[in-house]
Amino acid sequence: MTEPSPCPCGTGDALAACCAPLHAGSPAPTAERLMRSRFTAFAVGDAAYLLRSWSSATRPAELELDAGTVWRRLQIVDAVGGGAADAEGVVEFRASYRDEEGAGLLHERSRFVREDGRWVYLDGEVH
Repeated sequence: MTEPSPCPCGTGDALAACCAPLHAGSPAPTAERLMRSRFTAFAVGDAAYLLRSWSSATRPAELELDAGTVWRRLQIVDAVGGGAADAEGVVEFRASYRDEEGAGLLHERSRFVREDGRWVYLDGEVH
């Protein structure tokens, strides 16, 4: 029997039970879960989900992912707000990747808001 694929977001859960339902349309319960699902979308190359989970106020018209970038690990550094009763939240994270130039680290403090009752990515400040 084959083991289920682990979710790239680092929860330790299987992809099918973790981020895949969000990619299929289930709403993220918290800003942190949305952040994790967006990391997974980068890792699996799901640009359509990234656009759908981006605020209409800041969403680009299109998004082209670099197929040469391999997203390896997500570390949540801090989360403020972003819970079930909140209208906004902030998630600070570090994302490790490898590209044609070698290993890299993206450190961002991202802002999330609710639109039509769903968490969406608004913007972020890269550190």
